[in-house]
Amino acid sequence: MRNLLSEYYGTPLIPRVAYRSEGFKNDAGFFRFGPDLVCYGECSRGVANDISNSEAFDVSKAVTIANAELHLPFDIGNVIENLRRERYLRKLSGGPKGVTQRAWIRRCYYSVRELLPIWFRRYLQRAYLKDWRTLQFPHWPVDFTVDSLHESLMRMTMIAQGRDRVPFIWFWPEGAPSCLILTHDVETAAGRDFCPSLMDIDVSHGFRASFQVVPERRYNVPDSYVNEIRTRGFEFNVHDLNHDGRLFEEKTEFLRRAKQINEYAKKYEARGFRSGAMYRNQDWFEALEFSYDMSVPNVAHLEPQRGGCCTVMPYFIGKILELPVTTSQDYTMFQILRKYSIDLWKEQVDLIRGRNGLISFITHPDYLLERRARSVYESLLVYLRGLCTQYGIWEALPAQLDRWWRARSAMKLIKDNKGYRIEGPECERACIAYATLDGERVVYSVDKNSAVLGHQGSVDSEFRS
Repeated sequence: MRNLLSEYYGTPLIPRVAYRSEGFKNDAGFFRFGPDLVCYGECSRGVANDISNSEAFDVSKAVTIANAELHLPFDIGNVIENLRRERYLRKLSGGPKGVTQRAWIRRCYYSVRELLPIWFRRYLQRAYLKDWRTLQFPHWPVDFTVDSLHESLMRMTMIAQGRDRVPFIWFWPEGAPSCLILTHDVETAAGRDFCPSLMDIDVSHGFRASFQVVPERRYNVPDSYVNEIRTRGFEFNVHDLNHDGRLFEEKTEFLRRAKQINEYAKKYEARGFRSGAMYRNQDWFEALEFSYDMSVPNVAHLEPQRGGCCTVMPYFIGKILELPVTTSQDYTMFQILRKYSIDLWKEQVDLIRGRNGLISFITHPDYLLERRARSVYESLLVYLRGLCTQYGIWEALPAQLDRWWRARSAMKLIKDNKGYRIEGPECERACIAYATLDGERVVYSVDKNSAVLGHQGSVDSEFRS
């Protein structure tokens, strides 16, 4: 079994600290690990085919400890992969029939989309998403199921091994409590032409962002446009192929398009990718030749494709690093929810900060042309600037985050007669942190002296999970 604690935390725990204790006799389904943690996978204690019945299969009391090892009635590595890769979605959506029906609706919509007036498109989108409040899983407005499973495994491991604290490599460089990335998806020629003004707005608040640009059909992508984005310190990425909503509809066609997308990645020397409307099939990502992807939402109640990866941390899908989208899109705020305030964004940011996660935003130059929407976006930037200054949140471009997370995954925490030290690429930016128990909770503290602090502002020395 994979050592999940080593992957997530970067800590040298005893191998095989957790493993399944019995054979499985059922197909994958839903069960609980405690009252609040929804799991999806195989479990020797039984599973529910419907998430509404999962409470009957709470296996938290089936965990046993013997010889400093945990015995679990399920494979926690498989469960975490099922959640992050959204493999639970077919049963969550009412089985194959439900998935097929939604795919059919999307195909019909995109086949006539260009013929429909904008007001009618938005009416159809609201009708399609009208049941979003009734969805039980993932949890709205931010889902931490995967992160909570890791923390539960850490807590049980500490109990099993009699440890009062466990050292690990902190998630972010220089001891930052969280990470923030801003991204802009460019959907139309009008949005493309507004990009210089949007860069002015970002820079005026001290931010840089990545621009995801559609390489075919939607609009021209002149070299001068690409160069301006990069010379101003912003990042250029590829956004789908032609944004027609059909990239992941069928695998043979996807593979054909993936070859074209990869050619654009080479042409523009782009490291990052995001699919149109965040349609996705993570099991197909291996065909894409990018360093990182940004197509997976944390919780997708208000996206055309439902689901969500249930984590606020980056994670690897094979060789590709996934940077999940952890807040609601501007289009969702303004056109689906019809809210022109930053209240929901503030709620999501506060929740993510409380778990030391990645705060990631998608906004569109196309939807910020309207003065009212643009004013809300500037209010968001003012709020984020205040948070970053006050708490020392790491402000990064996606490519910088990609490089850091890859470096962190290659680091090692070494113990010698002087204590612990970190070795590996960029280790001079890394900090040693400690997990300790506070009742049923795991508390994190960061040793600020274990790295040279390179950012301005204070860093909280203690965080609660």
